[in-house]
Amino acid sequence: MSSVQKTQIAFRPVRRFLWLERLVALVVLLNFFLVLFDLSYIPWRDFYFEKLPQIVQQYDPIKGIEPHRETTRYLAQFQQIKQEIEQTGIQSPEVENLLAQMRQLSNELIEDNPFAIAQKTGHLENIKNQVRDRVHINSAHQAFDTFWSQAYLNRAGWERELDFFTTNLQPLIETNYYRGINTQGKFIDRFWLIDLPFIAFFGLEILIRTFIISRQRPDLNWLEALLRRWYDLFLLLPFWRWLRVIPVTIQLYQAQLLNLEPVRKQIKYDFVTNFAEEMTEIVGVRLIDQMQDSIERGDAAEWLLRTGRYQPYININNTNEVQEIANRLLRMTIYQVIPKVQTEIESLLHYSIENAIKKTQMYQQIQHLPGMDTLPRQVSSKLANDISQSTYTTLTNLLEDPIVIEKSSHLIQNFSIALETEVKKQHNLQALKSLFVDLLEEVKINYVKDIAQGGVERSWEEANQLRRIIRQ
Repeated sequence: MSSVQKTQIAFRPVRRFLWLERLVALVVLLNFFLVLFDLSYIPWRDFYFEKLPQIVQQYDPIKGIEPHRETTRYLAQFQQIKQEIEQTGIQSPEVENLLAQMRQLSNELIEDNPFAIAQKTGHLENIKNQVRDRVHINSAHQAFDTFWSQAYLNRAGWERELDFFTTNLQPLIETNYYRGINTQGKFIDRFWLIDLPFIAFFGLEILIRTFIISRQRPDLNWLEALLRRWYDLFLLLPFWRWLRVIPVTIQLYQAQLLNLEPVRKQIKYDFVTNFAEEMTEIVGVRLIDQMQDSIERGDAAEWLLRTGRYQPYININNTNEVQEIANRLLRMTIYQVIPKVQTEIESLLHYSIENAIKKTQMYQQIQHLPGMDTLPRQVSSKLANDISQSTYTTLTNLLEDPIVIEKSSHLIQNFSIALETEVKKQHNLQALKSLFVDLLEEVKINYVKDIAQGGVERSWEEANQLRRIIRQ
Protein backbone atom coordinates (compact mmCIF):
# COMPACT_ATOMS: atom_id res chain seq x y z
CA MET A 1 0.00 0.00 0.00
CA SER A 2 1.38 3.39 -1.01
CA SER A 3 1.99 6.19 1.48
CA VAL A 4 -0.69 8.29 -0.22
CA GLN A 5 -3.27 5.55 0.25
CA LYS A 6 -2.24 5.15 3.89
CA THR A 7 -2.63 8.87 4.46
CA GLN A 8 -6.08 8.90 2.89
CA ILE A 9 -7.21 5.98 5.04
CA ALA A 10 -5.74 7.55 8.17
CA PHE A 11 -7.64 10.80 7.73
CA ARG A 12 -10.90 9.30 6.48
CA PRO A 13 -13.60 9.96 9.11
CA VAL A 14 -15.03 6.93 10.84
CA ARG A 15 -18.82 7.26 10.91
CA ARG A 16 -19.50 5.24 14.04
CA PHE A 17 -22.43 7.36 15.17
CA LEU A 18 -24.12 8.15 11.88
CA TRP A 19 -27.54 7.62 13.45
CA LEU A 20 -26.75 10.26 16.07
CA GLU A 21 -25.58 12.73 13.41
CA ARG A 22 -28.81 12.13 11.52
CA LEU A 23 -30.86 12.71 14.65
CA VAL A 24 -29.11 16.02 15.32
CA ALA A 25 -29.49 17.01 11.67
CA LEU A 26 -33.23 16.30 11.79
CA VAL A 27 -33.58 18.42 14.95
CA VAL A 28 -31.74 21.25 13.19
CA LEU A 29 -34.03 20.81 10.17
CA LEU A 30 -37.13 20.92 12.38
CA ASN A 31 -35.92 24.13 13.99
CA PHE A 32 -35.24 25.64 10.58
CA PHE A 33 -38.76 24.81 9.43
CA LEU A 34 -40.10 26.60 12.51
CA VAL A 35 -37.88 29.58 11.71
CA LEU A 36 -39.19 29.68 8.13
CA PHE A 37 -42.77 29.47 9.38
CA ASP A 38 -42.16 32.30 11.84
CA LEU A 39 -40.54 34.47 9.16
CA SER A 40 -43.43 33.83 6.79
CA TYR A 41 -46.22 34.16 9.33
CA ILE A 42 -46.82 37.92 9.14
CA PRO A 43 -46.54 38.22 5.33
CA TRP A 44 -48.65 35.10 4.78
CA ARG A 45 -51.06 35.43 7.69
CA ASP A 46 -54.02 35.97 5.34
CA PHE A 47 -53.26 32.62 3.70
CA TYR A 48 -52.91 30.87 7.05
CA PHE A 49 -56.08 32.61 8.28
CA GLU A 50 -58.03 31.22 5.34
CA LYS A 51 -56.51 27.73 5.09
CA LEU A 52 -55.30 26.98 8.64
CA PRO A 53 -57.45 29.02 11.05
CA GLN A 54 -56.63 26.72 14.00
CA ILE A 55 -52.90 27.41 13.63
CA VAL A 56 -53.57 31.16 13.42
CA GLN A 57 -55.59 30.96 16.60
CA GLN A 58 -52.68 29.29 18.40
CA TYR A 59 -49.83 31.32 16.89
CA ASP A 60 -51.28 34.84 17.01
CA PRO A 61 -50.36 35.26 20.70
CA ILE A 62 -46.74 34.29 19.89
CA LYS A 63 -46.50 37.30 17.54
CA GLY A 64 -48.41 39.59 19.90
CA ILE A 65 -51.45 39.63 17.58
CA GLU A 66 -54.96 40.18 18.88
CA PRO A 67 -58.26 41.14 17.22
CA HIS A 68 -58.50 44.84 16.44
CA ARG A 69 -61.24 46.36 18.60
CA GLU A 70 -62.52 48.74 15.94
CA THR A 71 -62.92 46.19 13.16
CA THR A 72 -64.23 43.62 15.65
CA ARG A 73 -66.87 46.10 16.80
CA TYR A 74 -67.73 46.84 13.17
CA LEU A 75 -68.35 43.17 12.39
CA ALA A 76 -70.30 42.69 15.62
CA GLN A 77 -72.52 45.64 14.65
CA PHE A 78 -73.14 44.02 11.27
CA GLN A 79 -74.21 40.75 12.89
CA GLN A 80 -76.57 42.64 15.21
CA ILE A 81 -78.14 44.47 12.23
CA LYS A 82 -78.60 41.20 10.38
CA GLN A 83 -80.28 39.53 13.35
CA GLU A 84 -82.54 42.54 14.02
CA ILE A 85 -83.68 42.71 10.38
CA GLU A 86 -84.51 39.01 10.45
CA GLN A 87 -86.50 39.46 13.66
CA THR A 88 -88.26 42.84 13.22
CA GLY A 89 -87.94 43.67 9.51
CA ILE A 90 -86.01 46.31 7.58
CA GLN A 91 -88.41 49.16 8.42
CA SER A 92 -88.33 48.81 12.21
CA PRO A 93 -87.04 51.71 14.36
CA GLU A 94 -84.53 49.36 16.00
CA VAL A 95 -82.96 48.61 12.62
CA GLU A 96 -82.80 52.32 11.77
CA ASN A 97 -81.03 53.00 15.06
CA LEU A 98 -78.51 50.20 14.39
CA LEU A 99 -77.93 51.44 10.83
CA ALA A 100 -77.23 54.94 12.14
CA GLN A 101 -74.61 53.51 14.46
CA MET A 102 -73.20 51.54 11.53
CA ARG A 103 -72.87 54.69 9.46
CA GLN A 104 -70.98 56.32 12.31
CA LEU A 105 -68.66 53.30 12.63
CA SER A 106 -68.07 53.37 8.86
CA ASN A 107 -66.97 57.01 9.01
CA GLU A 108 -64.63 56.19 11.88
CA LEU A 109 -63.31 53.23 9.90
CA ILE A 110 -62.48 55.50 6.97
CA GLU A 111 -60.98 58.27 9.11
CA ASP A 112 -58.99 56.19 11.61
CA ASN A 113 -57.78 53.48 9.20
CA PRO A 114 -57.38 50.65 11.73
CA PHE A 115 -55.77 48.57 8.97
CA ALA A 116 -52.58 50.65 9.01
CA ILE A 117 -50.86 48.93 11.93
CA ALA A 118 -51.23 45.56 10.19
CA GLN A 119 -50.01 47.12 6.95
CA LYS A 120 -53.31 46.28 5.30
CA THR A 121 -54.36 49.72 4.10
CA GLY A 122 -54.85 48.10 0.72
CA HIS A 123 -57.71 46.07 2.23
CA LEU A 124 -59.45 49.28 3.33
CA GLU A 125 -59.06 50.77 -0.14
CA ASN A 126 -60.48 47.58 -1.63
CA ILE A 127 -63.49 47.79 0.71
CA LYS A 128 -64.12 51.44 -0.14
CA ASN A 129 -63.85 50.78 -3.87
CA GLN A 130 -66.31 47.91 -3.72
CA VAL A 131 -68.87 49.98 -1.77
CA ARG A 132 -68.46 52.91 -4.21
CA ASP A 133 -69.04 50.62 -7.16
CA ARG A 134 -72.00 49.01 -5.41
CA VAL A 135 -73.95 52.22 -4.79
CA HIS A 136 -72.44 54.21 -7.73
CA ILE A 137 -71.21 57.08 -5.54
CA ASN A 138 -67.63 58.39 -5.74
CA SER A 139 -67.35 59.69 -2.16
CA ALA A 140 -66.46 56.92 0.29
CA HIS A 141 -68.29 58.60 3.19
CA GLN A 142 -71.45 59.11 1.15
CA ALA A 143 -71.21 55.63 -0.31
CA PHE A 144 -71.16 54.02 3.15
CA ASP A 145 -73.94 56.32 4.38
CA THR A 146 -76.06 55.23 1.44
CA PHE A 147 -75.20 51.55 1.76
CA TRP A 148 -76.18 51.48 5.45
CA SER A 149 -79.53 53.20 4.97
CA GLN A 150 -83.03 51.70 5.18
CA ALA A 151 -84.00 53.23 1.84
CA TYR A 152 -81.11 51.65 -0.08
CA LEU A 153 -81.37 48.24 1.61
CA ASN A 154 -85.11 48.17 1.03
CA ARG A 155 -84.75 49.23 -2.61
CA ALA A 156 -81.78 47.01 -3.52
CA GLY A 157 -82.91 44.06 -1.43
CA TRP A 158 -81.46 43.76 2.02
CA GLU A 159 -80.76 40.02 1.76
CA ARG A 160 -78.72 40.46 -1.41
CA GLU A 161 -76.78 43.42 0.01
CA LEU A 162 -76.05 41.72 3.31
CA ASP A 163 -74.87 38.64 1.40
CA PHE A 164 -72.59 40.94 -0.63
CA PHE A 165 -71.10 42.29 2.60
CA THR A 166 -70.67 38.79 4.03
CA THR A 167 -69.03 37.42 0.89
CA ASN A 168 -66.90 40.33 -0.31
CA LEU A 169 -66.21 42.69 2.58
CA GLN A 170 -66.30 40.66 5.77
CA PRO A 171 -63.28 38.40 4.83
CA LEU A 172 -61.17 41.51 4.23
CA ILE A 173 -62.18 43.04 7.56
CA GLU A 174 -61.62 39.78 9.45
CA THR A 175 -57.96 39.61 8.39
CA ASN A 176 -57.19 42.87 10.19
CA TYR A 177 -55.53 42.70 13.58
CA TYR A 178 -53.76 44.70 16.24
CA ARG A 179 -50.16 43.87 17.17
CA GLY A 180 -48.79 44.94 20.51
CA ILE A 181 -45.66 47.06 21.02
CA ASN A 182 -43.06 46.25 23.68
CA THR A 183 -41.12 48.68 25.85
CA GLN A 184 -38.39 48.99 23.19
CA GLY A 185 -40.92 50.27 20.69
CA LYS A 186 -40.86 47.08 18.62
CA PHE A 187 -43.61 44.62 17.82
CA ILE A 188 -44.09 41.91 20.40
CA ASP A 189 -42.48 38.65 19.25
CA ARG A 190 -42.38 35.66 21.58
CA PHE A 191 -40.81 33.23 19.12
CA TRP A 192 -37.73 33.15 21.32
CA LEU A 193 -39.76 31.07 23.79
CA ILE A 194 -40.08 28.37 21.11
CA ASP A 195 -36.50 28.83 19.90
CA LEU A 196 -34.83 28.84 23.32
CA PRO A 197 -34.96 25.04 23.93
CA PHE A 198 -33.47 24.45 20.48
CA ILE A 199 -30.68 26.97 21.12
CA ALA A 200 -29.91 25.26 24.43
CA PHE A 201 -29.79 21.88 22.67
CA PHE A 202 -27.55 23.25 19.92
CA GLY A 203 -25.25 24.90 22.46
CA LEU A 204 -24.86 21.65 24.39
CA GLU A 205 -24.22 19.71 21.19
CA ILE A 206 -21.56 22.22 20.09
CA LEU A 207 -19.82 21.99 23.46
CA ILE A 208 -19.76 18.19 23.30
CA ARG A 209 -18.41 18.22 19.74
CA THR A 210 -15.76 20.78 20.68
CA PHE A 211 -14.68 18.63 23.64
CA ILE A 212 -14.43 15.54 21.43
CA ILE A 213 -12.41 17.38 18.77
CA SER A 214 -10.04 18.83 21.38
CA ARG A 215 -9.48 15.34 22.81
CA GLN A 216 -8.84 13.87 19.37
CA ARG A 217 -6.56 16.76 18.39
CA PRO A 218 -4.49 17.80 21.43
CA ASP A 219 -2.64 20.32 19.27
CA LEU A 220 -5.83 22.41 19.05
CA ASN A 221 -7.04 24.68 21.82
CA TRP A 222 -10.75 25.06 22.58
CA LEU A 223 -11.23 28.03 20.28
CA GLU A 224 -9.56 26.27 17.37
CA ALA A 225 -11.60 23.13 18.02
CA LEU A 226 -14.77 25.23 18.16
CA LEU A 227 -13.97 26.92 14.86
CA ARG A 228 -13.56 23.55 13.17
CA ARG A 229 -17.38 23.62 12.99
CA TRP A 230 -17.80 27.38 12.71
CA TYR A 231 -21.02 27.05 10.74
CA ASP A 232 -22.82 25.59 13.77
CA LEU A 233 -22.45 28.93 15.56
CA PHE A 234 -25.25 30.31 13.38
CA LEU A 235 -27.61 28.03 15.32
CA LEU A 236 -26.97 30.06 18.47
CA LEU A 237 -27.86 33.47 17.03
CA PRO A 238 -31.25 34.77 18.27
CA PHE A 239 -31.29 37.13 15.27
CA TRP A 240 -30.70 36.61 11.55
CA ARG A 241 -32.20 33.16 12.02
CA TRP A 242 -32.39 32.65 8.26
CA LEU A 243 -28.61 32.11 8.34
CA ARG A 244 -29.33 28.71 9.88
CA VAL A 245 -29.78 27.47 6.34
CA ILE A 246 -25.96 27.12 6.29
CA PRO A 247 -25.58 24.62 9.18
CA VAL A 248 -28.81 22.87 8.14
CA THR A 249 -27.48 22.20 4.65
CA ILE A 250 -24.03 21.15 5.84
CA GLN A 251 -25.30 18.85 8.58
CA LEU A 252 -27.81 17.15 6.27
CA TYR A 253 -24.98 16.58 3.81
CA GLN A 254 -22.63 15.23 6.47
CA ALA A 255 -25.37 12.95 7.81
CA GLN A 256 -25.89 11.59 4.27
CA LEU A 257 -29.49 12.81 4.21
CA LEU A 258 -28.88 15.26 1.37
CA ASN A 259 -26.73 14.69 -1.70
CA LEU A 260 -24.85 17.90 -2.40
CA GLU A 261 -21.91 16.27 -4.15
CA PRO A 262 -22.81 17.58 -7.65
CA VAL A 263 -23.29 21.08 -6.25
CA ARG A 264 -20.07 20.89 -4.24
CA LYS A 265 -18.09 19.73 -7.27
CA GLN A 266 -19.51 22.48 -9.44
CA ILE A 267 -18.79 25.18 -6.85
CA LYS A 268 -15.28 23.84 -6.37
CA TYR A 269 -14.72 23.74 -10.13
CA ASP A 270 -16.00 27.28 -10.66
CA PHE A 271 -14.02 28.68 -7.74
CA VAL A 272 -10.77 26.91 -8.56
CA THR A 273 -10.86 27.61 -12.28
CA ASN A 274 -11.83 31.25 -11.91
CA PHE A 275 -9.43 31.87 -9.04
CA ALA A 276 -6.56 30.01 -10.70
CA GLU A 277 -7.17 31.77 -14.01
CA GLU A 278 -7.24 35.18 -12.35
CA MET A 279 -4.18 34.54 -10.23
CA THR A 280 -2.21 33.05 -13.13
CA GLU A 281 -2.98 35.98 -15.38
CA ILE A 282 -2.24 38.59 -12.73
CA VAL A 283 1.01 36.90 -11.69
CA GLY A 284 1.99 36.56 -15.34
CA VAL A 285 1.41 40.25 -15.99
CA ARG A 286 3.26 41.29 -12.83
CA LEU A 287 6.20 38.99 -13.62
CA ILE A 288 6.56 40.32 -17.16
CA ASP A 289 6.21 43.90 -15.88
CA GLN A 290 9.04 43.37 -13.41
CA MET A 291 11.20 41.78 -16.09
CA GLN A 292 10.58 44.78 -18.37
CA ASP A 293 11.38 47.22 -15.56
CA SER A 294 14.57 45.30 -14.74
CA ILE A 295 15.66 45.36 -18.39
CA GLU A 296 14.89 49.07 -18.80
CA ARG A 297 16.81 49.99 -15.61
CA GLY A 298 19.76 47.86 -16.69
CA ASP A 299 19.53 45.57 -13.66
CA ALA A 300 19.24 42.43 -15.79
CA ALA A 301 22.28 43.31 -17.90
CA GLU A 302 24.38 44.14 -14.83
CA TRP A 303 23.37 40.89 -13.18
CA LEU A 304 24.12 38.82 -16.28
CA LEU A 305 27.42 40.58 -16.93
CA ARG A 306 28.30 40.66 -13.18
CA THR A 307 29.64 44.20 -13.25
CA GLY A 308 30.04 44.20 -9.46
CA ARG A 309 27.15 46.46 -8.51
CA TYR A 310 25.20 43.55 -7.07
CA GLN A 311 26.23 41.01 -4.48
CA PRO A 312 28.19 37.96 -5.72
CA TYR A 313 26.11 35.15 -7.14
CA ILE A 314 25.22 32.65 -4.42
CA ASN A 315 25.95 29.07 -5.40
CA ILE A 316 24.15 26.66 -3.08
CA ASN A 317 26.00 23.47 -4.16
CA ASN A 318 29.33 24.70 -5.60
CA THR A 319 28.24 23.52 -9.04
CA ASN A 320 27.82 25.36 -12.31
CA GLU A 321 24.41 23.97 -13.12
CA VAL A 322 24.37 25.17 -16.74
CA GLN A 323 27.74 23.60 -17.49
CA GLU A 324 26.82 20.42 -15.62
CA ILE A 325 23.54 20.09 -17.52
CA ALA A 326 25.35 20.56 -20.85
CA ASN A 327 28.00 17.96 -19.93
CA ARG A 328 25.39 15.47 -18.76
CA LEU A 329 23.33 15.88 -21.93
CA LEU A 330 26.46 15.50 -24.09
CA ARG A 331 27.59 12.34 -22.29
CA MET A 332 24.09 10.88 -22.37
CA THR A 333 23.92 11.52 -26.12
CA ILE A 334 27.29 9.95 -26.90
CA TYR A 335 27.27 6.97 -24.51
CA GLN A 336 23.58 6.03 -24.50
CA VAL A 337 21.66 7.58 -27.38
CA ILE A 338 24.08 7.21 -30.32
CA PRO A 339 24.70 3.45 -29.77
CA LYS A 340 20.94 2.85 -29.92
CA VAL A 341 20.59 4.65 -33.26
CA GLN A 342 23.96 3.64 -34.76
CA THR A 343 22.30 1.23 -37.20
CA GLU A 344 20.07 3.99 -38.55
CA ILE A 345 23.08 6.35 -38.81
CA GLU A 346 25.08 3.77 -40.79
CA SER A 347 22.08 3.14 -43.07
CA LEU A 348 21.76 6.85 -43.77
CA LEU A 349 25.52 7.19 -44.47
CA HIS A 350 25.44 4.09 -46.67
CA TYR A 351 22.62 5.49 -48.75
CA SER A 352 24.25 8.93 -49.04
CA ILE A 353 27.70 7.58 -50.04
CA GLU A 354 26.23 5.12 -52.52
CA ASN A 355 24.24 7.85 -54.26
CA ALA A 356 27.31 10.11 -54.31
CA ILE A 357 29.46 7.40 -55.96
CA LYS A 358 26.81 6.64 -58.55
CA LYS A 359 26.69 10.29 -59.56
CA THR A 360 30.44 10.60 -60.16
CA GLN A 361 31.62 10.75 -63.79
CA MET A 362 34.28 8.09 -63.27
CA TYR A 363 31.78 5.51 -62.04
CA GLN A 364 29.40 6.25 -64.89
CA GLN A 365 32.25 5.42 -67.31
CA ILE A 366 33.20 2.11 -65.69
CA GLN A 367 29.84 0.89 -64.38
CA HIS A 368 29.36 -1.33 -67.45
CA LEU A 369 32.53 -3.30 -66.74
CA PRO A 370 32.07 -6.75 -65.15
CA GLY A 371 31.66 -6.56 -61.33
CA MET A 372 31.41 -2.80 -61.23
CA ASP A 373 27.66 -2.65 -60.62
CA THR A 374 28.14 -3.73 -56.97
CA LEU A 375 31.08 -1.42 -56.35
CA PRO A 376 29.06 1.54 -54.94
CA ARG A 377 27.25 -0.74 -52.49
CA GLN A 378 30.45 -2.36 -51.26
CA VAL A 379 32.35 0.91 -50.97
CA SER A 380 29.48 2.78 -49.31
CA SER A 381 28.92 -0.03 -46.80
CA LYS A 382 32.59 -0.07 -45.85
CA LEU A 383 32.85 3.74 -45.66
CA ALA A 384 29.61 4.13 -43.69
CA ASN A 385 30.72 1.60 -41.12
CA ASP A 386 34.21 3.11 -40.85
CA ILE A 387 32.90 6.68 -40.59
CA SER A 388 30.33 5.72 -37.94
CA GLN A 389 32.78 3.76 -35.85
CA SER A 390 35.58 6.29 -36.17
CA THR A 391 33.31 9.21 -35.35
CA TYR A 392 31.89 7.48 -32.28
CA THR A 393 35.36 6.43 -31.15
CA THR A 394 36.68 9.94 -31.67
CA LEU A 395 33.86 11.50 -29.67
CA THR A 396 34.28 9.10 -26.76
CA ASN A 397 38.04 9.61 -26.77
CA LEU A 398 37.61 13.38 -26.84
CA LEU A 399 35.38 13.26 -23.78
CA GLU A 400 38.05 11.34 -21.89
CA ASP A 401 41.01 13.41 -23.15
CA PRO A 402 42.03 15.99 -20.49
CA ILE A 403 43.71 18.19 -23.11
CA VAL A 404 40.48 18.39 -25.12
CA ILE A 405 38.53 19.18 -21.97
CA GLU A 406 40.99 21.94 -21.06
CA LYS A 407 40.97 23.47 -24.55
CA SER A 408 37.14 23.31 -24.63
CA SER A 409 37.02 25.09 -21.29
CA HIS A 410 39.35 27.83 -22.58
CA LEU A 411 37.27 28.14 -25.73
CA ILE A 412 34.05 28.57 -23.77
CA GLN A 413 35.69 31.05 -21.39
CA ASN A 414 37.15 33.17 -24.20
CA PHE A 415 33.88 33.04 -26.10
CA SER A 416 32.00 34.27 -23.01
CA ILE A 417 34.49 37.11 -22.49
CA ALA A 418 34.28 38.19 -26.12
CA LEU A 419 30.48 38.04 -26.08
CA GLU A 420 30.33 39.99 -22.81
CA THR A 421 32.65 42.66 -24.22
CA GLU A 422 30.46 43.16 -27.27
CA VAL A 423 27.23 43.16 -25.26
CA LYS A 424 28.61 45.85 -22.93
CA LYS A 425 28.93 48.26 -25.81
CA GLN A 426 26.27 50.93 -25.43
CA HIS A 427 24.68 50.61 -28.86
CA ASN A 428 24.42 46.80 -28.58
CA LEU A 429 23.12 46.96 -25.00
CA GLN A 430 20.47 49.55 -25.87
CA ALA A 431 19.32 47.58 -28.91
CA LEU A 432 19.03 44.37 -26.89
CA LYS A 433 17.08 46.17 -24.13
CA SER A 434 14.60 47.54 -26.64
CA LEU A 435 14.16 44.17 -28.35
CA PHE A 436 13.63 42.28 -25.07
CA VAL A 437 11.11 44.84 -23.77
CA ASP A 438 9.17 44.69 -27.04
CA LEU A 439 9.29 40.90 -26.99
CA LEU A 440 7.84 40.76 -23.48
CA GLU A 441 5.13 43.24 -24.44
CA GLU A 442 4.18 41.03 -27.37
CA VAL A 443 4.05 38.03 -25.03
CA LYS A 444 1.58 39.87 -22.81
CA ILE A 445 -0.60 40.91 -25.74
CA ASN A 446 -0.62 37.52 -27.46
CA TYR A 447 -0.72 35.11 -24.50
CA VAL A 448 -2.27 36.90 -21.54
CA LYS A 449 -6.01 36.77 -22.21
CA ASP A 450 -9.32 36.90 -20.33
CA ILE A 451 -8.00 38.94 -17.42
CA ALA A 452 -10.39 38.65 -14.45
CA GLN A 453 -11.30 41.59 -12.28
CA GLY A 454 -9.65 42.05 -8.89
CA GLY A 455 -6.13 41.81 -7.56
CA VAL A 456 -3.45 44.44 -7.76
CA GLU A 457 -4.87 47.67 -9.13
CA ARG A 458 -2.06 48.25 -11.60
CA SER A 459 -2.30 44.71 -12.96
CA TRP A 460 -6.07 45.00 -13.18
CA GLU A 461 -5.82 48.16 -15.26
CA GLU A 462 -3.11 46.77 -17.50
CA ALA A 463 -4.99 43.50 -17.96
CA ASN A 464 -8.06 45.42 -19.11
CA GLN A 465 -5.93 47.27 -21.64
CA LEU A 466 -4.59 43.97 -22.94
CA ARG A 467 -8.12 42.62 -23.29
CA ARG A 468 -9.11 45.64 -25.34
CA ILE A 469 -6.06 45.16 -27.60
CA ILE A 470 -6.94 41.49 -28.08
CA ARG A 471 -10.52 42.30 -29.06
CA GLN A 472 -9.48 44.81 -31.71
